Amino acid sequence: MSNPEIDDVPIRDEMIRLGQLLKLANLVEDGVEATELIKNGLVKVNGDIEERRGRQLHAGDTVTVNGQTVRIVAS
Repeated sequence: MSNPEIDDVPIRDEMIRLGQLLKLANLVEDGVEATELIKNGLVKVNGDIEERRGRQLHAGDTVTVNGQTVRIVAS
């Protein structure tokens, strides 16, 4: 089983909320889409389904949506 491509997403602060990251990484178009994906259990943080749009993410965390994975890096 091969690892999917992981894209790095730099953030300015120490943390970012999940809904904000989904928009920043262009995984969703807006907050409504982010809320729907999260509510339907389609977003994973570090491999686990996440149901909180306000979940705090830090450098090193990974987020997967629709088979696309991004990793947070400090800029």
